[in-house]
Amino acid sequence: MRSIGARLTFWYALSATITMAILFLAGYQLLESRLIKGLDQLNEAEFRQLEVRLGPDYKRLNSQQMDERIRETSESGAVLFYIAIDEPHTDIRFRSRNLHGREVPDIKGKRAYSAQMGGLGELRVDEFLMPPFDVTIATSARSVRDGMREYLKVSAYLLVAMLVASLGIGLGLSRLLLRPIRAIRETARRIGSDNLSERIPVADVEDELTELAKLLNRMFDRLESAFDQIRRFSQEASHELKTPLSLIRLHAEQMLGDGDLPPAHAEALLVQIEELARLNQIIDEMLFLSRAEAKAIPLDLKPRDPARFLETFAQDAQALAEHGGRRFDWSHRGKTPVPFEDKWVRQVLLNVLTNALNVSPEGGLVELKSRATPTLWRVSVEDEGPGLTADQRSRIFERFVRFAPPGAGDRGSGLGLTISKSIIELHGGRIRAEPATAGRGLRIVFEIPVTAPLDLAA
Repeated sequence: MRSIGARLTFWYALSATITMAILFLAGYQLLESRLIKGLDQLNEAEFRQLEVRLGPDYKRLNSQQMDERIRETSESGAVLFYIAIDEPHTDIRFRSRNLHGREVPDIKGKRAYSAQMGGLGELRVDEFLMPPFDVTIATSARSVRDGMREYLKVSAYLLVAMLVASLGIGLGLSRLLLRPIRAIRETARRIGSDNLSERIPVADVEDELTELAKLLNRMFDRLESAFDQIRRFSQEASHELKTPLSLIRLHAEQMLGDGDLPPAHAEALLVQIEELARLNQIIDEMLFLSRAEAKAIPLDLKPRDPARFLETFAQDAQALAEHGGRRFDWSHRGKTPVPFEDKWVRQVLLNVLTNALNVSPEGGLVELKSRATPTLWRVSVEDEGPGLTADQRSRIFERFVRFAPPGAGDRGSGLGLTISKSIIELHGGRIRAEPATAGRGLRIVFEIPVTAPLDLAA
């Protein structure tokens, strides 16, 4: 049981049922003892009645006289009592007729005991002294056993009812007790790098859960402050770097334009200008990511026709593929309009397509498939490259992660797919990497919901 609520319910039901079972067992012992004591009192009352019937001169009675005095009493109580009277040193003895000549079981050393007797079942036997006679009176314990069996049956039914009831009560109590934890879980689940302002609600009751919520809120305060500092640093550093880099590139271009430099120096300046352009691109991409994480990029999410958009994009994609000696093919199904901003989705497709062309072999095919349903627009780009492992596919959208094969000629920044992921998420969609259908290559899939998120559509 992985759920705390399920464990709480189980242990509550188990402890309640075991406690009730222990109480029933204790009640069984007490009730049985009380009923047996009641039989002993009945036997004693019968003895007192016999004592009165025998009279004060009972010591001088013989067996016949004794039978005459107590026969009526013994026969009137024959339904309940079995009576035996013996005088150890003489042959004087009396037996109630319901014994039919049988002897009442005797347990040496005990005056009150339970014993089994053939044909009669369990008897409760009490021995009384009436010197010089020993009086034994027994009564059937069947009513006690029947009562105890009924007690056990009722107890079993009550235990089952208790188990069911305690499961229901335990479930309700666990839900009530774990409600603050569920609130903490749901709030913590919503808090991410793009939503650090939300906090866990804190109850007025001062208990352990309240302290936990306050502790987590303080932790989220520190995280929000740290993320804000990182974002500000990225934005400010990017802005501050662009100006000196632009000046350096300007001076390099001026020196190159003068034409007075030796060929080796001119070539070095060309490499420098190229690297400066690449560095400026990285800075622009980092600025974009910072703005995307802060949701500071406005989107114009109007319903557009994916087929017309892809038809226009396919022309550029075909030219890029032919320039690199690869092939490109595309298809689209569905006529459902999809809310998206074409320039950003075009950027995603260009990033994905560029990666696919770079890893595909000479003459390899890059295939784009699109399908628009009433609920979802799904686009996949599949290449015939070497593909990636499962671990690499899980990391491909991280910043500065690159898995280009040797000789691919890819000098990208490692931010293209990260930017693509941010753009798709701004559209309320998701993007992922999968193995290609042929078992070799990689397929990048992104999905955009047809119903635009309200907070982005504005």
